[in-house]
Amino acid sequence: MDLRIKDVAELLNVSETTIRRWISEGKIPNYRINQHYYFARTEIENWVISHQLAKTHGSSPFKNKKESSAIKNPTKGGSKQFSLFRAVHKGDVLHDLSGKTKEEVICSTMKIVAKQLSLDADVMTDLLLDREKMMATALNNGIGVPHTRDSLLSGHQDAVIIVFPKEPLQYGALDGLPVHTLFFLFACEDKRHLHLLAKIAHLSSQTQALELFKTKPSKEVLLQYLKNWESQIMHEATAHEAKNS
Repeated sequence: MDLRIKDVAELLNVSETTIRRWISEGKIPNYRINQHYYFARTEIENWVISHQLAKTHGSSPFKNKKESSAIKNPTKGGSKQFSLFRAVHKGDVLHDLSGKTKEEVICSTMKIVAKQLSLDADVMTDLLLDREKMMATALNNGIGVPHTRDSLLSGHQDAVIIVFPKEPLQYGALDGLPVHTLFFLFACEDKRHLHLLAKIAHLSSQTQALELFKTKPSKEVLLQYLKNWESQIMHEATAHEAKNS
């Protein structure tokens, strides 16, 4: 089922008035039926990622810093502070997976991790590939984020599987670069899903992180890096809010 204004406002941590203004200004994808506005989940996912990438290059369409920050961090504080660290800790890091195409790598990955996440490997492979057919989930700079919103993890903890293919893959990225690092994202609720998508998109713009990924580091090294990075961005966000309060 597609989303209503109230749903999107809750997911993005902004007011319904803000959503209505974005609609009138043409800033957020939507469609209208019988005077009611609706939003496709996939389009909102792509919009959140695109906004984060635009912010990185200084071309965000939002002049209001508070609104822009809310989209960068749809949920923040508390357990969200180290959300990517926790998700990778629950998940795994896989090295040198064989496969000449993204379809082969996605299939191989699910055969390895599905049981660990209590998922059906064949069903999840089909869902992930269906999502890729709709639109490639590659970001810029050699990062891909295979994901699907048609299946949520049970329980209250997200999981991210980081995969380093044996060879970089052609993935349909907007910048045309092959993908060398994949973040398979499995969330337990919509808001956390969007939060992690935004955070991974932000991470993919960091030069230091990209250089680290190219070395295909161990899970322990990645976890330490993610913990330090998330701590840093939370500190910066807190300092920014204090300065503007």
